[in-house]
Amino acid sequence: MALVKEKKRKVISDFKREKTDTGSAEVQVALLTTRINQLSEHFKKNVKDHHSRYGLIKMVGKRKRLLSYLGDRAPERYKSLITRLDLRK
Repeated sequence: MALVKEKKRKVISDFKREKTDTGSAEVQVALLTTRINQLSEHFKKNVKDHHSRYGLIKMVGKRKRLLSYLGDRAPERYKSLITRLDLRK
């Protein structure tokens, strides 16, 4: 269920801000989005998996807080990230 190392490395390399960046808000949001999408597919097959659903809700909340932080502190980075991840509603 966890992200495969290669997939995680690819997401980090796509969203990092500098050469050694692994923990910026953009990278964290991208990793959470990838994991959320993966869990959403899991729930299509496993409707009664309520324990994992709780984890999904926590991840969505964390992503929301990170996006709020980024939107307040760096609106241009926020807009760029939203368009790259296609999180527009």
